Amino acid sequence: MSAQTGALRLPLSAPSAVSWRSRALAILLMAVIASIFWVDSRYPALMKRYHAGTQVKAAGTLTFGVVYAVDRSMPLPARVWRTTINWLDANRIGMTFSFLFGPAALTFLAMLPKRRTRSRYLNTLVGAAAGVPMAVCTNCIAPIARGLYASGMSRESVLAAMFASPALNVVVLAMTFTLFPVKIALLKLSTVLLLIFVFVPLVAKRSKEAAATYACPIEVPVAETWPEALISVARSYAKSFWYVFRVAFPLMILAAVLGALVIEVLPARALAGEATLPGIVLVSLVSAFLPVPMAFDVAIAYIFMTHGAPLPYVVAILSTLGILSVYSASVVGKTISWRVAASAYVTVTALGITAAIVSRFLL
Repeated sequence: MSAQTGALRLPLSAPSAVSWRSRALAILLMAVIASIFWVDSRYPALMKRYHAGTQVKAAGTLTFGVVYAVDRSMPLPARVWRTTINWLDANRIGMTFSFLFGPAALTFLAMLPKRRTRSRYLNTLVGAAAGVPMAVCTNCIAPIARGLYASGMSRESVLAAMFASPALNVVVLAMTFTLFPVKIALLKLSTVLLLIFVFVPLVAKRSKEAAATYACPIEVPVAETWPEALISVARSYAKSFWYVFRVAFPLMILAAVLGALVIEVLPARALAGEATLPGIVLVSLVSAFLPVPMAFDVAIAYIFMTHGAPLPYVVAILSTLGILSVYSASVVGKTISWRVAASAYVTVTALGITAAIVSRFLL
């Protein structure tokens, strides 16, 4: 196993030592956290954006809403500061969920005797299936992905879940097919499927790793009582939380500042004029870098299209924005490997460029 993977090891015990009571409590913990987020916040917000239809709006450069108004006449430091605060405010609920759910997933999955199969394609499918209903953006999925990988899930499962959560969510797909011509929506979908089912297994093949042997961070007696199980799961969760938080939280703050800086440095009319190949490349590079909320990619691409932006630029944004970001890539780099993170960024950018070029011949 690589040094990077080895660094993920926690002081864990054997899964066979974990009783059914601990597993039941860990499942209950995940269910409570997820249900509160999905029912009270995420899916109502997604449905509101879906029902907005062609009236969908984005008040901020990186967010749907704003706390502080940002005007181009302001000095750059002021704009960056305000955009950073707007981003942190827009992501506070999703990030709270991810910082709570990621450790819960790590606590439960580490109790299982097996978290991966011998087939990288089946692992990819499992990861995609887990990511689709999670309904978190590319930023919020990052702390969860760190927990998943630390539990012993394969890198292909983790990457597939990261890409599927923001891009294959049913509501987001419905928005895409509602707001864009079918050919454009299918082009976007094809880039996502290629990323998940071609790139992910390929990167797993090129960087093999030995099967990890992770388990619950607390030694638990087989015949434990309910109070003992509760205490052991609480201790396990606390250790898991710190493992996720100590890396993912500082990177989140850094990503917010970097994203704000990049978007505020760009010219106000960067998408004006005829689309050019250098322009497509630049749009794809920037879009794959920016950290944006769930469904923001679909909304902003539609807004640009209705305001006359060239179709190749719109498709480049639609195919790259929101599926990866500087934040999710940095967490992948710290958790799995920087080579995998760089490969993901290059691949997302390349798919966006390709889709933009192909779009010239679709309409």
